[in-house]
Amino acid sequence: MTDTHAARALLGEFAARTGLEPPARTPNRYLWTDAFAVCTLLGLGDEAARSLALRLIDLVHHTLGRHRGDDGRTGWLSDLSDEEGALHPTAGGLRIGKPLAERRPGERFDDRLEWDRDGQYFHYLTKWMHALCRASAVTGDPVHAARAAELAKAVHPAFVPAPGRMHWKVSIDLSRPLVASMGQHDPLDGLVTYAEVDAASGADLSVESADLAAMLSGVRLATDDPLGTGGLLFDAVRIAALTAGGRASLGSLLVPVLEAALAGTAAFARSGTLRRPAGDRLAFRELGLAVGLHGLERIRSEFAASPAMFAECDRLHGQLVAFEAYGTLAGVIEAFWLEPRNRATSTWNDHREINEVTLAASLAPAGFLAV
Repeated sequence: MTDTHAARALLGEFAARTGLEPPARTPNRYLWTDAFAVCTLLGLGDEAARSLALRLIDLVHHTLGRHRGDDGRTGWLSDLSDEEGALHPTAGGLRIGKPLAERRPGERFDDRLEWDRDGQYFHYLTKWMHALCRASAVTGDPVHAARAAELAKAVHPAFVPAPGRMHWKVSIDLSRPLVASMGQHDPLDGLVTYAEVDAASGADLSVESADLAAMLSGVRLATDDPLGTGGLLFDAVRIAALTAGGRASLGSLLVPVLEAALAGTAAFARSGTLRRPAGDRLAFRELGLAVGLHGLERIRSEFAASPAMFAECDRLHGQLVAFEAYGTLAGVIEAFWLEPRNRATSTWNDHREINEVTLAASLAPAGFLAV
């Protein structure tokens, strides 16, 4: 369903609680959630929402582009002066926004604590690159896309230190890995995002893209995680739009990505999750899938408009037909989480900001899914 009224209400609650509107002296910023919020606000189409999105971009840069208050270091992550850093706020990357300080060099790794420790995540940074590209497209101001390109250039060497190697999480100053293993979808997500950034900014990210493309051959894309499946569908939307726009090098990815997404969607539908009570479910993971499912209409539209641009047309058509069996799934997920009693659980409130913003993005998906 599309419900911009409910989306606005959810984003308004999020803005008030995190110190965006009204402004707070110590705003609570989290890069992943803020990226979804920026895109959704931009997609609402009115001046007030657009102004709030641009204020959020600036607040993220001045909060997550600078060192934490409890860190001995100060200023921009890039070490630029205050003036230069304000002009190039993404030149040193952006912090995640986790509640705990990052693990110090030599400190023992604790898997449980690491989830709450700060640093930089590649898959959060790519979402922010997408948000900046959307800001350029909506406002006509190229500076946002230029900052997305600057971000990609700045963080890529830290996350991809050598051919065939990619880190999932690195330190705030980009000097060392915090989690050295590779995220399952990071090479794909990075490759598609770099193509989007290149198209939006005119930057040359061919070397960086080649690094990621070389890793894809050995990556299994299918996942039982609904949020991961939603991410695959988001990548598929961008692949379709960029392919139709002339980025033919991405065209061969659409069928395998949709194949993996179809398997993941089917696995979620079979899992019995939808029959469980709210206290046993994680809203943002399900809603990530719902957002992605809304993108199938865009893929169908791009394919129908220019089928000759796409590889393996028969298989692609068959996949799009197969997805019709899940045509009501996004609406079922949204309806469940719109019910007030299902948002009165600890599992909702423990992740309230990301749950609210992802529900808003699913109810008004045009902003996040635009390319």
